[in-house]
Amino acid sequence: MIKVNLLDSVTERANSAAVVEEKVANPRMRFWLLGAAVFGLLALGMLFDYVSAAASQSRAKAELERQQQIAAQMAAVNKEQAELEKKLKDINSRIDAIKRLRSSQQGPVALLSEVNSRIPADPDFHLESVEQKNGDLVIEGQSPNEYAVTQFGRNLEFSNGLFLNVNIEAERKDAEVNPADYDPKEGPFDLTFKPETFKFKIKCKYGASQPPPAPPAAAPANQVAQK
Repeated sequence: MIKVNLLDSVTERANSAAVVEEKVANPRMRFWLLGAAVFGLLALGMLFDYVSAAASQSRAKAELERQQQIAAQMAAVNKEQAELEKKLKDINSRIDAIKRLRSSQQGPVALLSEVNSRIPADPDFHLESVEQKNGDLVIEGQSPNEYAVTQFGRNLEFSNGLFLNVNIEAERKDAEVNPADYDPKEGPFDLTFKPETFKFKIKCKYGASQPPPAPPAAAPANQVAQK
């Protein structure tokens, strides 16, 4: 049977508690205990601050890298936008230049086109000059055929109001013949032969064209023609 001396155990605990109280009551021991506690708290605080600073630095570094990537992308987008704006500006400048050129050429080109469309189908009919000034138009040329000159003047006159007050001045002259242009196959060259040509000058007014008159309405099918 095991016997336990409870009195000795209580005495030992009492002695141990007394020793601890004696150490705690000692000012020097209290100073060292307080210092150890403070040092431990400082160490824990420094460790926490280091961990927090390291985590914040990592987050800040990651955010900085993300912002740098965004800035690089924005710089590339801005560069492309600037290039596109420059190209668009160049295109607009070219379009404006073409519009100005067309507006400056629209009058003469349209006039020459209208005159050319009324030239008779005669290979020997030639225009020498077409001059327009303040709505007055002067056309000069020559043709060996007087009828072609008359036909050209008539085509200008019946232009639905595009050419007004057509006046033709024609003069019969001897045409200059260049022997170098003569074809020997046509026979001997006659120096006394001097073909005639008609030099003409047409004066008229050039105005805006008017729409052609509407064609007359067709007669009803059941209408009987009267004699």
